[in-house]
Amino acid sequence: MTTIRFAILGTAKIARTLAPRIHATAGAELVGIASRTQHSADAFAAQFAIPKTYDSYQAALDDPDIDAVYLPLPPSLHLEWTSKAAAAGKHVLCEKPLARNAAEVQQMANVCAEHHVVLLDGVMWYHTPRNAAIRKLVASGQLGTLRQLNAVFTFCWDEIPMENLRLHRELGGGSLLDLGWYCIGAALMLFEELPHEVFARAQWLNDVDTQLNALLWFPENKVATIECGFQTVRRRWFELAGSKQTLFCDDFTRPWDAQQPSYRTLNNDGERTDYVVQHQPQEECMIEAFCQLIREQAYQHSLLTLAHNTQLVCDAVDKSARDGQPVQLS
Repeated sequence: MTTIRFAILGTAKIARTLAPRIHATAGAELVGIASRTQHSADAFAAQFAIPKTYDSYQAALDDPDIDAVYLPLPPSLHLEWTSKAAAAGKHVLCEKPLARNAAEVQQMANVCAEHHVVLLDGVMWYHTPRNAAIRKLVASGQLGTLRQLNAVFTFCWDEIPMENLRLHRELGGGSLLDLGWYCIGAALMLFEELPHEVFARAQWLNDVDTQLNALLWFPENKVATIECGFQTVRRRWFELAGSKQTLFCDDFTRPWDAQQPSYRTLNNDGERTDYVVQHQPQEECMIEAFCQLIREQAYQHSLLTLAHNTQLVCDAVDKSARDGQPVQLS
């Protein structure tokens, strides 16, 4: 198995979560860390036992010993550094949201295809055995005809941090792109198609949505409701209801108990079945999947299509919330 050699561009908080998981993943090797200052790169390297440091992102891209980069950068920088990485022949694992809008996602996908490198967004739960089990159950018809999906992802700030990138539209901020991205992705993955119309309402601060509720109408009378925001206790669940049963996942973006990733179904009589699907940390699931795409030279893949479609729907939801009118997608 070919080992994929990684560098991380940036020392953001999420990079500190992923660094040890790259080390722990078979077939992956964390070789370098790049920062805008040598001091920051050196401190990160010492903490996570990384052999190479770079005092600029470009220096990492220029290193022939690097095969792939992880971008934990603000969304406003994703297009720029994905394009530069692709031009340098590096595969790109990019934090979500993949970009600020669908036009930027398309540019990123195009430049990566042109240079024959893999692009993948950093949504971890897609790659877990729990998600595979949920999708298999849905595909079996056990839930009956699918009717409704409700998805929620929220957390509450004790104090509003105005310096946080989530509160700056030009950086790609807002609860929709930060949290709603997961909810909309879940709807598109489980319904396996795009909605034809969306409608949304939001609360605003500094020109970004801090609380957003949306309705998505799909073909064959399927509906999804989405809630995301920075004002409510941490929640990260979805419910998928069919004509026979409903499926609940209380923590789809990250298990509350990493040792017991679970979901459950209920029927018309309230009879409940619990499922537990144990697996390695979801960061490792994502890194393994990314490395496999690289080995397969899968420059066009279904998760990239899902990411682009998720961004298309996010764009429509944002427009609806700002204009106060439904938006047609088809």
